[in-house]
Amino acid sequence: MSFFKKLKDKINNQTEQVTDKFKDGLTKTRDSFATKMNDLVAKYRKVDEEFFEELEEVLISADVGVETVMELIEELEMEVKRRNIKDTSEVVEVISEKLVEIYYGDADEEIEELNLNEDSLSVVLFVGVNGVGKTTTIGKLAHRLKEEGKTVMLAAGDTFRAGAIEQLDVWGERVGVEVIKHSEGSDPAAVIYDGIQAAKSRNADVLLCDTAGRLQNKVNLMNELSKVKRVISREIPEAPQEVLLVLDATTGQNAMSQAKTFSESTDVSGIVLSKLDGTAKGGIVLAIRNELSIPVKYVGLGEKVTDLQPFNANSFVYGLFADMVDQDTNTDARDD
Repeated sequence: MSFFKKLKDKINNQTEQVTDKFKDGLTKTRDSFATKMNDLVAKYRKVDEEFFEELEEVLISADVGVETVMELIEELEMEVKRRNIKDTSEVVEVISEKLVEIYYGDADEEIEELNLNEDSLSVVLFVGVNGVGKTTTIGKLAHRLKEEGKTVMLAAGDTFRAGAIEQLDVWGERVGVEVIKHSEGSDPAAVIYDGIQAAKSRNADVLLCDTAGRLQNKVNLMNELSKVKRVISREIPEAPQEVLLVLDATTGQNAMSQAKTFSESTDVSGIVLSKLDGTAKGGIVLAIRNELSIPVKYVGLGEKVTDLQPFNANSFVYGLFADMVDQDTNTDARDD
């Protein structure tokens, strides 16, 4: 069975709505990537060194990352020899297969799932620079968890950015969850402490905590995040269950440098890539996962409150190659 057929079978196990969200959300990346791939396949009829050199450029231009691209090209060259592939059109399917393999490595697909307690309060700490969509992501995740039947509360720990508390308040009202807040300029750790006490007293399932994102004042910011984490761990020893770093996918390699900075200074357990639908360089997902070994937990695929989707590498690769996958599986169906 071809990899495209296996991929389509896995995708078919999801709801049609999720499949469509990844397909629609990755339109910009797919249009750019698929066009370049088609041009490359048309230009080179046989698989040779020049083909792989240009393929490198195509992958790097999609922000897959130089380190990841080098690893991918090396594996592709070995696989092409092993399978005795001569036709460049056959390489596309091998690329899609290797992208999934590189993403998961030795891990299973459960690495993408949110780590929450079943029968006690879970605390999720959000970090990231200003302007990446952190507060919006918190609001959307609160909606998602509430739809799953969980009691959710928010803590407005970004007390420094003008309007941050009000913005979270608006999201709280919009999705119908309580927001614990102090006045602007107050101690973020005190806000998170009060959030935990309130969440405990109301028997909440999940507390989502916003934090400041002033990376230009890096030392102070990281000290502040350390203090917040100490407060959380003191009140709930095994918490926070997740530290989610929100990155703006449209910033490409700048997002990668932010990921490196935060992962060096705090224990980031997962990435949320906002605005993935707004970029033609969605390959940044693979670069972050491969170079930092941090799983992408959620991706933003649109403006609606329902457009924050749990990440899945199979869905992502389908979103990149949807037209080719559909064409391949439709041809197989006709042949059957």
